[in-house]
Amino acid sequence: MSKVEESIEVEVPVRTAYNQWTQFESFPNFMEGVESIEQRTDTLTRWVTKLGGVEREFDAEITEQIPDERVAWTTVGGDVRQAGVVTFHRLAEDRSKVMLQMDYDPEGVAENVGDKLGFVRRQVTGDLKRFKLYIEGRGTETGSWRGEV
Repeated sequence: MSKVEESIEVEVPVRTAYNQWTQFESFPNFMEGVESIEQRTDTLTRWVTKLGGVEREFDAEITEQIPDERVAWTTVGGDVRQAGVVTFHRLAEDRSKVMLQMDYDPEGVAENVGDKLGFVRRQVTGDLKRFKLYIEGRGTETGSWRGEV
């Protein structure tokens, strides 16, 4: 398993950053390579990704969700194996830190080479930067889910 840990500061309240992160179907707006996400239940999502010409479909289950604090997930079934957590930290009334930690298992020669070259880390860094632009540009979330898992 490989690990990625990245964070970014955003100029919105922690509640706004968290609320937006619970809107999984909006992820294609800021996550490169994510074609679509379908929210099937409160805790199950279906992902379609296309990275480096490789298309994958997989399910991810939310294993823990605490409003304004954290969202944790793991993939279920299929050949994509990853798990992670996104945590939200209040820095000021209108400033937050979003921290992403992810474990993943690269598959095959191409993914293992890409992993060694830091492709996934750069992908995550870029996604967090695009999230920052997305949420700061909007100034407010597109929706929220305040339930706990």
